Amino acid sequence: MANQQVRLPVLQSGFGKTLRKDAWWAGPALTVAILSSFIVYATFRAFENNYFEWQSYISPFYSPYIPVKGIPLLTPALLILPGPATFRLTCYYYRKAYYRSFAMDPPGCAVGERNAHKYNGETKLLLFQNLHRFALYLAIIFLGFLWYDFVRSLFWPSGFHVGVGSLVLLANPTLLSLYTFGCHSFRHLVGGGMNTYPGTLGALRYRAWKLVSWANERHMQFAWVSLFGVALTDFYIRCVASGAISDIRLF
Repeated sequence: MANQQVRLPVLQSGFGKTLRKDAWWAGPALTVAILSSFIVYATFRAFENNYFEWQSYISPFYSPYIPVKGIPLLTPALLILPGPATFRLTCYYYRKAYYRSFAMDPPGCAVGERNAHKYNGETKLLLFQNLHRFALYLAIIFLGFLWYDFVRSLFWPSGFHVGVGSLVLLANPTLLSLYTFGCHSFRHLVGGGMNTYPGTLGALRYRAWKLVSWANERHMQFAWVSLFGVALTDFYIRCVASGAISDIRLF
């Protein structure tokens, strides 16, 4: 008997139609919930303009601190947040995340899209996504300030001390560094445009590329963990600054 090929449809026509039996919608729904919650919290904190500094601790939302006086509704955080936000907004992973969740474009693999939908690529309105490679440099600058904030948190008027807040301020730039330096643009910057890595300098560059590739393979995980890290760091400092909790000095 001759072999017969049976072709099954990958998806059914119509928005959200699919032959998938798994909960494909759970990922996009969770993404909407988490990103929306972060945006609401960050917006609240940006306009609150209070409880962002205690002793030698400062919130990442307000670092580097830029004094703003005499301008209604403008706070230091509103001047700072657009910088790192641009890097995340144009991140290759986050594009996939919010395209699928907020725009439902597409809702998921093998899931029907909107009728009469025409794919235009990242052109026209989405042309700003090309800013990602430049936003990388801005993100690295902000990382420098956050690492400085950690070092600054160790020095008190009474001398060198480590508190729980210091560890929080250490974890935040560590996670952000893993996310930032695992970026596809940074990986290309380190090892792109080369077929071989000749000489001692080439060997060092290859090792750097391998290290960046390790972080790049976990870019999605670091993207989410670092986002939680920023929010939790700000929340901890707000709690300490408002007197809701007390910082514990370890030594």
